[in-house]
Amino acid sequence: MTDLKQAVATQLANIEQRSGKSLSELTLIISNSGLSKHSELVTMLKTSLGMGHGDANTLVHTVRQTDGQSAAEGLDELQVLDGLYTGAKAALRPIHDALLAEIQQFGEFEASPKKTYVSYRRNKQFAMIGPATNSQIEVGLNIKQLPEDPRLKALPAGQMCNFKVRLSNVSEVDAQLLGWIQAAFAAAG
Repeated sequence: MTDLKQAVATQLANIEQRSGKSLSELTLIISNSGLSKHSELVTMLKTSLGMGHGDANTLVHTVRQTDGQSAAEGLDELQVLDGLYTGAKAALRPIHDALLAEIQQFGEFEASPKKTYVSYRRNKQFAMIGPATNSQIEVGLNIKQLPEDPRLKALPAGQMCNFKVRLSNVSEVDAQLLGWIQAAFAAAG
């Protein structure tokens, strides 16, 4: 596995190169924006500088000295899952568990729990899974190309994932979905 700090440092260097601005210039842009919410800052960077979501998100976390996991800090993955799937969303937990059991058969990866989902990554993120509503789980897939399918929604460029699929039942964890996840897993190696 790539060291996370090294990966962030590389991403920041790439952000500087792509934007043509130093980290201190980018910090000033964020500081002088007058915006305070994380999502507003990310949107501003995407709009004004044409950054992708991942770059903008990482830059805002770096400038604000957060890690994006404050809600999940100090908790292991199972504790985070327990928190994600409570109340009306509790019935969705078996779907996440079924997905995770299948993904574990693909090989080594790491889980990075966030506030509203869990990111699964190898050298880079290949999937994110979490409750989208009280009745559906969303699986985000980070892979450039997949065949068109009515279940699969392509996302606009600059999003954290290229595709998403919504599930409302364990029976939807089928060979087709697992094939898409496995392709994303392989591409993230």
